[in-house]
Amino acid sequence: MSDTWLVVGLGNPGPKYAGNRHNVGRMVVDTLARRAGVTLTSHKARAHVADARLGVLPGGAPGPKVVLAIPGTYMNLSGGPVSALLRFYDIPAERLLVVHDELDLPPNTLRLKRGGGEGGHNGLRSISAAIGTRDYVRLRVGIGRPPGRMDAADYVLRDFAPSERADVLVTLEQAADAVEDVVTKGLEKAQHQLHTV
Repeated sequence: MSDTWLVVGLGNPGPKYAGNRHNVGRMVVDTLARRAGVTLTSHKARAHVADARLGVLPGGAPGPKVVLAIPGTYMNLSGGPVSALLRFYDIPAERLLVVHDELDLPPNTLRLKRGGGEGGHNGLRSISAAIGTRDYVRLRVGIGRPPGRMDAADYVLRDFAPSERADVLVTLEQAADAVEDVVTKGLEKAQHQLHTV
């Protein structure tokens, strides 16, 4: 299955966290699942997963096969489920795409990159440690820095404000487009398309 991508949305489980800024990665995967008409179901790797096809290939054929996944663990333990899913589906780390919130980008800004550091993000740190490499694709979804002297940990665990929600919904769709571009066109073309808009 080496032509299949594993697309992981990071966040924390349970309704208490569902609308948090920290859960924007999960929201993107939920958006992709809705587009693909699939439902994520429980997997023995401590995750919720769905097989899907994303996007459309030239000529109108359905896009490539992907596994959409949301770890069932808390953010700082994401590595275990991600590592188990890569093994279960026999997907190499270079075909892992992790969608996560990013404090160092302005709200509703999207950036694609392969590899690099974790920038203090506990979910990425857990994944890199568990799979033994940082060489995977990340879609960073900007949530901006906390206002005033608010602690970053408190900020990421707050829900998006009602005034932000319309913009966030647009961003989720744009992020889903970016994931589809990665799997259908490759990372370089997807980066070019996203970063030159």
